[in-house]
Amino acid sequence: QVQLVESGGGLVQAGGSLRLSCAASRSIFRFNRMGWYRQAPGKQRELVAAIISGGSTNYADDVRGRFTISTDNAKNTVYLRMNSLKPEDTAGYFCNAFDRGANYWGQGTQVTVSS
Repeated sequence: QVQLVESGGGLVQAGGSLRLSCAASRSIFRFNRMGWYRQAPGKQRELVAAIISGGSTNYADDVRGRFTISTDNAKNTVYLRMNSLKPEDTAGYFCNAFDRGANYWGQGTQVTVSS
């Protein structure tokens, strides 16, 4: 079992930045994959960014170049740095860990971008 706790969401103006954090209850070093998803009202949850064991990353097309996913293994934490935020980035953001066939989710943190 893994508990994931997100933080760092909030209200920001368009063009601004936020950094989301996801703290895991145990070491993330050997996790197969960690990622950030988001879900806006009335829409499906979608992948924003993921980091695979070994360090490779992938991003949704509409965030590539603006968002950066990273990990701090010593702190068991994964981050999502979000720059040049747009109103369409408004959503609940959820941390995900995939480890040995099991998916784990955090409770989410809200990001609201005003125009």
